[in-house]
Amino acid sequence: MIITVKSQPLIGNSDLMQDLRHNIEMVAKTHATVLILGNTGTGKELVAQQVHLLSAVKGPFVPINCAAIPNELLESELFGHAKGAFTGADKTRLGRFEQAANGTLFLDEIGDMPIALQSKLLRVLEDKTFQKVGSGQDIPMTSRLVFATHQNIESQVNSGEFRADLYYRINVFPINTPDLAKRQEDIPEIIEHLINDMSQRLAHDKPLISDEAKTLLRQYSWPGNVRELRNHLERLTILSAGKKIDSELVNTLLKNNKRINQKEENDALWEATAGFDTDPTSVSDTAEKYVINVEKLLENQGFKLKPYLAEVERSLIEAAMKKNGQSVAAAARSLGIQRTTLAEKIKKLNY
Repeated sequence: MIITVKSQPLIGNSDLMQDLRHNIEMVAKTHATVLILGNTGTGKELVAQQVHLLSAVKGPFVPINCAAIPNELLESELFGHAKGAFTGADKTRLGRFEQAANGTLFLDEIGDMPIALQSKLLRVLEDKTFQKVGSGQDIPMTSRLVFATHQNIESQVNSGEFRADLYYRINVFPINTPDLAKRQEDIPEIIEHLINDMSQRLAHDKPLISDEAKTLLRQYSWPGNVRELRNHLERLTILSAGKKIDSELVNTLLKNNKRINQKEENDALWEATAGFDTDPTSVSDTAEKYVINVEKLLENQGFKLKPYLAEVERSLIEAAMKKNGQSVAAAARSLGIQRTTLAEKIKKLNY
């Protein structure tokens, strides 16, 4: 999938963000392989796009999420396949390496790549050539490679889940994306940027947000980082129904998050959304905090069913991913849907 990369600013002027920009500018001028490390929601793909935009490559930016594609299909997605390579291969197919010719190939969640495919990727890095599945013809590799993962790769190397030689090969220039909690001074500026972007994207009037509400958002720990902050701002926009986002609304939303510890968070969400029950006696004590008062909900003149259900789906997907260690396959089993279906939903939700 080739995407059009627009210049998106890395918001914030903290020391950590200035260091991040400096590292991007330094490595972008070279042909070095880049490994972006950071927790979920810290903007690793945005960093990869910045490397691409500031580099001398003329080709496209092509991303692929190694965790979102079934293992048996990932090799074909990367390298393409020849006609007749396997059952159903009725025509030759371009892989991401060919699509990214003279551009940048961004391999996200490289820590989830199966060990067998890691050896083939290592050969590509060493030989600068690759072969389509079912073909013996070498194709020159002309794309710049940028990798990313939220996992502790060194720990995976020690446990045998990730090849040490591949790790050393891709870890030429590591870039760390900082957690939001480590750069809280950037949060007010990020809030303004996200609200502006959200109002344009959703064709929604820009909501006002009080200084007290911003202070509460700044003081929160944000375990899901910028992605979690963005999701909360979308929820607040829906809940405010076009009115001002005040400290009371923010406090209510954040208190619901803090009522349970991080370990219990996903279990509570599963219980809370297992059935939208208005009778508190029919659910557990933990889930009772999340029981939906339908009558009160419908009193809100700005309530709309479609965005509300979309938010429920997003919450369930986030919970499933966290509960299953960001494994798409395991999360899909928890949700009772196909892995490819979940991968497509994740893509649409920009999770």
